[in-house]
Amino acid sequence: MNSRRSWIVWGVAAFAYIVAVLQRSSLGVSGVEAAHRFDVSASLLSSLAVVQLIVYAALQIPVGIVLDRVGPKFLIAAGALLMVGGQVVLAVAPSIGIAILGRILVGAGDAMTFISVIRLLASWFRGRLLPQVSQWTGNIGQLGQVLSAIPLSLVLHRYGWTTAFLSAAALSALALVLVVLLLSNGQSDVAWNERVSSWRGAMKQLRESLGRPGTQLGFWSHFTTQSSGTVFSLLWGFPMLTSGLGFSPAVASEMLTLIVVAGVISGPILGILIARFPLRRSNLVLLIVAAIGVVWTVVLLWPGHPPLWLVVTLVVVLGVGGPGSLIGFDFARTFNPLRSLGSANGIVNVGGFLASFVMMYLIGLVLDLLDQSRVAGGAPSDVFSWDSFRIALLVQYLIVGSGVVFLVIARRRTRRRMHEDEGIQVPPLWVALVRARRRGNL
Repeated sequence: MNSRRSWIVWGVAAFAYIVAVLQRSSLGVSGVEAAHRFDVSASLLSSLAVVQLIVYAALQIPVGIVLDRVGPKFLIAAGALLMVGGQVVLAVAPSIGIAILGRILVGAGDAMTFISVIRLLASWFRGRLLPQVSQWTGNIGQLGQVLSAIPLSLVLHRYGWTTAFLSAAALSALALVLVVLLLSNGQSDVAWNERVSSWRGAMKQLRESLGRPGTQLGFWSHFTTQSSGTVFSLLWGFPMLTSGLGFSPAVASEMLTLIVVAGVISGPILGILIARFPLRRSNLVLLIVAAIGVVWTVVLLWPGHPPLWLVVTLVVVLGVGGPGSLIGFDFARTFNPLRSLGSANGIVNVGGFLASFVMMYLIGLVLDLLDQSRVAGGAPSDVFSWDSFRIALLVQYLIVGSGVVFLVIARRRTRRRMHEDEGIQVPPLWVALVRARRRGNL
């Protein structure tokens, strides 16, 4: 554990995850081109991204069950293979129907990658280093978004659709080779030797994970922190910045890159805070969600177009939401035995993507309805106008707000279970702060 071999395995797994994020976010920088190439409306364009996330979310629990039985190496390799096929299909797709098939394959391959990588880390790292390595992995993986925002975008605009997506497929092929040659499931341990040997046992393990309040807390933490940034980076951010706010494609790409930079900087800080204050992880989640909500409110209420500094602030807080969502997996690790960690991670990972695809589709639907109303009133069509985005983006408050309510309920149940099972009582934050101040720690 925590050996030199551990870091080699981590490097290969992190690269596979970087490439998976590239494939996931490749549509975000090509949304306008996709609308023109396939001649589709905003709501139909959103379905191209939504179907990918539906497949991703729907497969999380089944993949988690299989992960606990066969191990992460097989699933990471299978995911890379599926993403190769999906991007090749998208590269040559003559119609929106074939393109959707390609995104289904990408979503299926992507679904196998992250929770397998997180499960792999638990076999190679131990102690206070583990939550920090998990944060590093999640944040470094977002470099895939940088690859899609800058080099993939450049290839797309210079050499065309087919070349760009075939290039993306080639990176998944490289990841597949590295995984097969260099990755290992890890040293034998009690949890691995006691893995379930039947589907009946796997389903029982899944039900136990679902029933744990800590797993539910992880689900709602992921649901609330990840969704807004995912919707922005995977689909609607680029059209909002370019068509809505009038930024150039180069500046919009830099904004999407800034999300990643913010995550890379904030992730290690969150990792240290999580390791040092494990009983206050939910407070970190709520603080991040509140910051995202406040900045979105200022942006949407700003008279006219918001200034550049405010848009940059929005992008930064959205970037913090990415590593914030990884706190959900730390809840899963804390409140589940290692033998069922794959299932628990799958449950948690459904949260953010469930919220994301619902928000993506509803935003596209509202944009289309507003444009139809505009055209009916005699005005020219302008699907991606800033006035329309102002209204459509209000969908976020409904989805994330409901998630916060369930998060607070799950936190209360988790703390009650901790008190009953382990005698650990977590006082309200203000009480803890007062006590710390009296002890001279503040």
